[in-house]
Amino acid sequence: MEKFKRSQTLNRLPDQFFAKLVKNVNDIVAQGHDVINLGQGNPDQATPPHIVSSLQQAAPNPLYHKYSPFRGYDFLKEAIAEFYRVEYNVTVDPQKEVAVLFGGKAGLVEVSQCYLNKGDVALVPDPGYPDYLSGVAMAEADYYPMPLTAENDYLPNYESIDEQISQQAKLMFLNYPNNPTAGVATSSFFEETVDFAKKHEILVVHDFAYGAIGFDGEKPLSFLQTPNAKETGIEIYTLSKTYNMAGWRVGFAIGNEEVIESINLLQDHYYVSLFPAVQEAAAQALRGPQACVEELVEMYERRRNAFIPRLQQMGWDVAAPKGSFFCWLPVPEGFTSESFAELLLKEAHVAVAPGVGFGKYGEGYVRVGLLTDEHRLLEAAQRIENLNLFP
Repeated sequence: MEKFKRSQTLNRLPDQFFAKLVKNVNDIVAQGHDVINLGQGNPDQATPPHIVSSLQQAAPNPLYHKYSPFRGYDFLKEAIAEFYRVEYNVTVDPQKEVAVLFGGKAGLVEVSQCYLNKGDVALVPDPGYPDYLSGVAMAEADYYPMPLTAENDYLPNYESIDEQISQQAKLMFLNYPNNPTAGVATSSFFEETVDFAKKHEILVVHDFAYGAIGFDGEKPLSFLQTPNAKETGIEIYTLSKTYNMAGWRVGFAIGNEEVIESINLLQDHYYVSLFPAVQEAAAQALRGPQACVEELVEMYERRRNAFIPRLQQMGWDVAAPKGSFFCWLPVPEGFTSESFAELLLKEAHVAVAPGVGFGKYGEGYVRVGLLTDEHRLLEAAQRIENLNLFP
């Protein structure tokens, strides 16, 4: 019996599906096996040296050992605005349209606290990043899944959403390039999104975590490049993937002034912003040379170009991802996503993420991360081929 009874808020939180995956991998490793772990989403490269150097130089500054301004230093918000101007030709007011975040995940959970009440509805991509549901649950709101299918290029079909649900919806999460499907958005889709959101007065939250990672010469689109996008929502960006800064926990929300103020207001009660030396390093990342980003994307594309043809060669009908560092692979006939993932882990010692962990419509797929070198990816492919699962 619990001595201290947990709050209803904690009890509403969804189960952490991937905690089970981590445990299963650790169990196999503990048995002495060499596991190639392709089930995670943690970048495998180091933060570029010039960004690390910026932190090292800034850390001794005694000014930075005091409390930060609650809403972050102006130099970081100005760097964010400049980054969006240069990269996407999007103009924002750094004081009113930028919020500094403790990583993108924090903002994605916080925005539900800002705009959802008990019984409200959020539109959530399915399959999708599980933590969208965490914020919805904390707000005591409900969610409606928007199926992402191969037939519709992993884009939601707004016409298929029941009109009553559309009228009830207050918030919608999108994420392109997409985790887990690796789908990408088009300008016409974002235009349709703005029209749909304006018609139904829905706040759009675009998770742009993989915004830097597009393949075949195609640069992913920012939602804010769409006409009138700032009237309908915000974009959340993280430095975790673009600059291999996952452990630094720095990101930002950008866009609609009213929404940015709400996020800032909520964070005023949680934080006193990031360690200022991290803010300085983040500004350096955004304003400094971007060759490191280009090299990173080229590396992921090389990995993709080595791995996917090898899977196709063994008879696995898979499509090459267009963006992100994930591959979304259909499971062979006769398997569920979990049973296939379990087989690969136990028999081939290759870890993948079952698609059902990302939602009902993820069933029938597994997610693979291009987060190890080409040699290990090809070895994983060989181990899978040795199981003789494909004709």
